Amino acid sequence: MTVCGPMKQYQVVGRKAPTEAFPNPEAYRMIIFAPNVVIARSKFWYFMQQFRKMKKTTGEILDVNEIVEKNQNQIKNYGIWLRYDSRSGTHNMYREYRDLNLCGAITQLYDEMAGRHRTRPRSIQIIRTSTIATADVKRSNTLQFVGKDLKFPLPHRTDSAKRGNKALSDQTFTVGRPTTCFR
Repeated sequence: MTVCGPMKQYQVVGRKAPTEAFPNPEAYRMIIFAPNVVIARSKFWYFMQQFRKMKKTTGEILDVNEIVEKNQNQIKNYGIWLRYDSRSGTHNMYREYRDLNLCGAITQLYDEMAGRHRTRPRSIQIIRTSTIATADVKRSNTLQFVGKDLKFPLPHRTDSAKRGNKALSDQTFTVGRPTTCFR
């Protein structure tokens, strides 16, 4: 699997193909993160081969739906439990991310795992995800953005009023260098 763009959350429902011996086999539902429907269906069969004796040739997919979060206007803390294969073995890991929705946090996860651990997307298995309360945040990279007195200073602003009588957007060239340190 290659990650092309943001990840999406899909619900895939599948089962073994009905036979005369088993006319109504039980269906399995799986929540899968993938960039598109085709990869979501492929990952469903990959995991079903591991968990049950079921392959694409002996089964059928009943339904594929994209799951969209209701409230995407408020930032939340997400905890993600995952397993990944490295060159030396299989490792379990817990990660925390802040994002507007779960799919954004999963996209951050894939990007960070590629950058820090050189892990390919196909070797990452997401075990569980949850929304975490602010008091329960553990990791320092998430804790630094949690406080109520959080401020984002603008250290290098430019003041267009000090550069003459025209606005900055009207001028192509200016007489002096801009002042970017304001206290």
